[in-house]
Amino acid sequence: MKTTIGQQIAFLRRQKGVTQEQVARAVGVSAPAVSKWEAGQSCPDIALLMPLARYFGVTVDRLLGY
Repeated sequence: MKTTIGQQIAFLRRQKGVTQEQVARAVGVSAPAVSKWEAGQSCPDIALLMPLARYFGVTVDRLLGY
């Protein structure tokens, strides 16, 4: 089964040892937005994919679960 972007963000966030608030601040969104991504209730805007990937030190492909 393919990993969703929210599951990938949650995994990378835990691996990095940071909070949803820290991720949110790093990419310029609210903590509830990150929570919704991780819960699968919404997805990050396409413009946030590069900043998120950079923050976690991964490629966009990895962020998307490929």
